[in-house]
Amino acid sequence: MRWRRLNGDKINLPIKEAVEKTINEEHQKGNRLKVCIGSDSLDRSGKVEFATVIVFLREKKGGFMFINNEKVIQKMSLRERMILEVAKSVEIAYALCDLLDQYNVELEVHADINTDPNFKSNVALKEAMGYILSMGFVFKAKPDAFASSSCADKVI
Repeated sequence: MRWRRLNGDKINLPIKEAVEKTINEEHQKGNRLKVCIGSDSLDRSGKVEFATVIVFLREKKGGFMFINNEKVIQKMSLRERMILEVAKSVEIAYALCDLLDQYNVELEVHADINTDPNFKSNVALKEAMGYILSMGFVFKAKPDAFASSSCADKVI
């Protein structure tokens, strides 16, 4: 996976090392952090583009994010795409959870899935919620899932 910052700067360290370095830098500045991980996707005629973000929120001082973009050439149903988004977020959350626990950083996994049954993405709500909660993570869906529905959405 290739990660970058919003300004386009590449992150050359393995993501776990980059996150640990970031946590240490932020703690040295006196900032308390919370991390939210989310993914979003866009289907463009059989080419699906994914964006996964790690959002660092500084308590009362804004935030910033690390971004990973991927493209998959494959036809998939909406449900399949939603679950793949969640899987990408869970993969990163799982890779980072021990580190975040070590530094006492709160973690949330956000799903770009609407809780309102009138929206198409709702077809994957139960599976996504079960997947995330069964992994032991805090689950957020729309409208509270800003990491996926706002941050990742903007960088596809």
